[in-house]
Amino acid sequence: MKNNFSIRPATPADVATIFDLIKQLAVYEKLENMVTGNIAMLHESLFGEQPLCECVIAFEGEKPVGFALYFSTFSTFLCKPGLHLEDLFVVPEARGHGYGKKLLQHLATLALQRGCGRFEWSVLDWNTPSIEFYKSLGATIMPEWHLVRMTQQEIAALAGAALESAN
Repeated sequence: MKNNFSIRPATPADVATIFDLIKQLAVYEKLENMVTGNIAMLHESLFGEQPLCECVIAFEGEKPVGFALYFSTFSTFLCKPGLHLEDLFVVPEARGHGYGKKLLQHLATLALQRGCGRFEWSVLDWNTPSIEFYKSLGATIMPEWHLVRMTQQEIAALAGAALESAN
């Protein structure tokens, strides 16, 4: 770990930097075509009238080298809040210094402070280095759970079906 490493909450002035890091993450995950949002949308989600998520940025000196974007969840079984890590990314040239671990420790501390019963995230099944890293930290990979997703088209179709059956 370099001595000039720091983590701080994102500010509105950081949104363009965060969006650039998101695009770098998409390249790493081979999902560039999935980035359809923009800086204005990200700003609204982080700092709008009803913020939907939060973000911290990691720095080496003044240079941004990573980020973690997260939001609150709720466990009905635990009757407690949870913290869901949507994305964590450290730029390739800054890897191997413990920055990813420091970002996760930062969020784990935040989860404890908020009384969370869970701290959860997803990982792509081909991302063996990350899977092994998460296991080394004590995380459990949940093989019996599958991520379920609907995109806007499917959401609209399902909502439309509900509206039609109500009429």
